[in-house]
Amino acid sequence: MSDSISWVDLLRPAAPDGTTTIAAERARSNIDPEPLSRYLLGDEFLERQKRILPLLQQDPLFSKATQANLSRPDRYMLGLARSKRMRQMADKYNWDDEDYEIGKYLLDDVSPYQLHQTMFRQTLLEQTSPEQKKYWMDLHSSWTIIGAYAQTELGHGSNVRGIELTARWDPETKEFVLHSPTLTASKWWNGTLGRTATHSIVAAQLLLPENNTRGEVEYKNYGVHMFVTRVRDAETHKPLPGLVIGDIGPKYGYASMDNAYMLFNNFRIPHNAMLSRYCRVDPDTGKYHKPENPAVAYGSMTHARKRIILAARLVLARAVTIAVRYCCIRRQFRDKDSGSPEETAVLDYPTVQIRLLPLLAATYALHFTGERMGQIYDATRASVDGGDLSRLIDLHSLSSGLKSLCSDLAAGGIEICRRSMGGHGFGGGSGLVQLNADYLSKPTVEGDNWMITQQMARYLMKKAELIAKGGPQYAPANQTEELLYQFYHRQSGVRQNFRIFDDDKQLVAAFAHRAAYLTFEAYKAFKIKGKTWNSLLVQMHELSHAQSECIVVSNFYEGLLSSTLPRETVSVLWDNFRLFSLFTMQKAGRHFSRSGAVSEEDLDDLPDRILKQMQVIRPHAVRLVDAWAIPDYLLDSALGRSDGRVYEDLFNRAHRLNPLNKMTFNPDYRTDEIVMGSDDGGKILWKL
Repeated sequence: MSDSISWVDLLRPAAPDGTTTIAAERARSNIDPEPLSRYLLGDEFLERQKRILPLLQQDPLFSKATQANLSRPDRYMLGLARSKRMRQMADKYNWDDEDYEIGKYLLDDVSPYQLHQTMFRQTLLEQTSPEQKKYWMDLHSSWTIIGAYAQTELGHGSNVRGIELTARWDPETKEFVLHSPTLTASKWWNGTLGRTATHSIVAAQLLLPENNTRGEVEYKNYGVHMFVTRVRDAETHKPLPGLVIGDIGPKYGYASMDNAYMLFNNFRIPHNAMLSRYCRVDPDTGKYHKPENPAVAYGSMTHARKRIILAARLVLARAVTIAVRYCCIRRQFRDKDSGSPEETAVLDYPTVQIRLLPLLAATYALHFTGERMGQIYDATRASVDGGDLSRLIDLHSLSSGLKSLCSDLAAGGIEICRRSMGGHGFGGGSGLVQLNADYLSKPTVEGDNWMITQQMARYLMKKAELIAKGGPQYAPANQTEELLYQFYHRQSGVRQNFRIFDDDKQLVAAFAHRAAYLTFEAYKAFKIKGKTWNSLLVQMHELSHAQSECIVVSNFYEGLLSSTLPRETVSVLWDNFRLFSLFTMQKAGRHFSRSGAVSEEDLDDLPDRILKQMQVIRPHAVRLVDAWAIPDYLLDSALGRSDGRVYEDLFNRAHRLNPLNKMTFNPDYRTDEIVMGSDDGGKILWKL
């Protein structure tokens, strides 16, 4: 070891170091994070995490030390190698599905198999006939096939009805003929399909032949339906004749995922390729049997949105954990008023608190809503399996609104966390580079976050119309209708001025009142004043977010009412409930005022109340993020290390792990040599 390295190895951070500081932060709070971790995540989750984490850490293939320096093709190959290894580990250690999910969560690398395990599987479960389900699920569960889900096209994403791929029925051969009539009909963005999948679910317009009045055959469009087909040869893994498939190339994130394009040229598939649990084409007569309720087509999409809502809390918790820990350790400038000789911890500045502490509160708010969304989804699917389809529209609307709000909160929150950490937040050691890049997909996948809020708005408008036309004798069918009914018949036009600072229940009521007010304002604009739907889209987006915020605040409140946590922990969580609610209210103060939910005096007092609430929460910040039990391996962050060794880790990543520092370069422009002493002079650094 050279002298230059040995003396650097002896250097330590200036006092107080991160380890001392983070320990002092934890000592400030009387919250025990372990019971809170069990409450948030469950004993089973924590046990699985504890058991599986060492298995990943001891395998060099799962090391994250230098993955950020790899090229995109290498990241896909690494992702495929890791996915294979993890599936092998599932066999070796007899993992169940939940064990496997924990392994993927800890690795935090988007698997090329992801769509096989999510959308492909879920669609087979929900859309296949009993015979189809038996056949396909056996192949899926044994991993004999690898499946993808091809719905989005180059020219159409959110507007599923507008997709161009056709599935034309051929009564002579009793086959469907898949065909891409235009370039924009190319399937696009379809994960797992680019280089990995052997099979795919395919969404296409169903075309059936009919005789017109002149006795000529014409094709009638019956809308988008789902089909399943092999897309690659079982031996060569090459695309089948009539198919063109490939990877679409670099993206903001998802470097290890092979998002695809796919085009069909009169590609024939058998009759039983059409998923036929709810609708089918008679192979003998060519007659179409339609589904009892068109909402059954929402199943796979609703499941995906449920997963996004549930995952938002843990994604945001990772970013907040990193930012809170680092901003406690990072010190900048002295507080002249305090008289302390030490520089001030960054998290003690109100300008940093106002960015981070409401997000910390939001992680807990999202927890209760994610849990509740999961319960509603499971109950609805059980009803559907029992033949009751009446609640599907409610679920679709709820999942659309909450997916938009929750993924907006998480995606925006990651970037707020990054900026709150100053210059080091921009570096690779922050642990936010891949997290931020990968999560940026969520506000646009499974429905663009602005577009899908129309589903929630339409749902509320229909409820408003039922109540307005039903009169006082109308009997509300659910809680949403009850709140709208109460507003329309008893509270409309009356200022409520709820006591938002004195009564948590009234704070929740203020959110419900605002959402009801905006619902009937939109109803009047559309139904009475005759404004066009497109002219009201911004208003509908605001309505959807207002209703979704009402749901999140209400779930937070109801969750804490039934909490069995220690008294001191629940007390701090109530403070987080108030901070989240008041901070959310402040951003939409005009609506709360116009609706009569909150007085102008209370709205004027909001900034001071929020500051006081943050001061109460500040001593507990580190323990509140500790409660999410996110291992350092998953965080992969120098700034967010649980032991506080921020500066030691940052320097290690730069000085010892960076492969660029293992080469000596020639900067002399008069020579073509790039890397000193390399065989080819380092002239060719990539393949053209």
